[in-house]
Amino acid sequence: MTAIEISKQARTDAIASLQRYFEENMAEPLGNLPAGLLLDFFLEEVGPAVYNQAIRDAQARMQQRAADLDGELYADAFQYWVKVDAKRKSRR
Repeated sequence: MTAIEISKQARTDAIASLQRYFEENMAEPLGNLPAGLLLDFFLEEVGPAVYNQAIRDAQARMQQRAADLDGELYADAFQYWVKVDAKRKSRR
C-alpha cells in the first residue's frame, strides 16, 4: 500500500488541530513545521492501522448487506389477485 494521502485542506486542518491540542494539553506549543512532521508520522505509522480497520468494517457491512439481499429485495410473485381480493374485502 502506498502512503496515505489527505487533501491539502485536510492537512491544513489536521495541523491546526494538532497545534491546538498541544496548546491546550502540553507544556510546549507545537510549531507549524513540527506539527506537519508529526502528522506525516501519524499518517505513515498509524494511518494504515486505521485504514485497514475501516476496510474490514466496510467489508463486514457489505457482506451483511449482501447476505440480506433476500430480505431487502425479495418480491413475492403472483400477488395481483391477493391485492385485488384484499381491496374488495376492505370496500365491503
